[in-house]
Amino acid sequence: MALIYSIYEAKARFSEVIRRVREGRTVTVSYRGEPVAEIRSIGRPNPTLDERLRDLERGGALVRPALSKRTFRPAERRPGALSRFLAERGE
Repeated sequence: MALIYSIYEAKARFSEVIRRVREGRTVTVSYRGEPVAEIRSIGRPNPTLDERLRDLERGGALVRPALSKRTFRPAERRPGALSRFLAERGE
């Protein structure tokens, strides 16, 4: 989703524009419908996944689980569970 603000909007919502840039978005400023400027962060262009997750966590948009890297086991370990299930359904 492209963020486009007219010059008037960009001046009136300058704090919002800067917040979006700090989030890693690029903002385009237009004059009479024509793009004239682009505002983007001067920080690292591509943060790693861990850096982005930390940023989201700091901003309150993400809460990490208390336990990490859980292993999931299948509910049924007996061989032939799928065929029994299908037989019960009549398929």
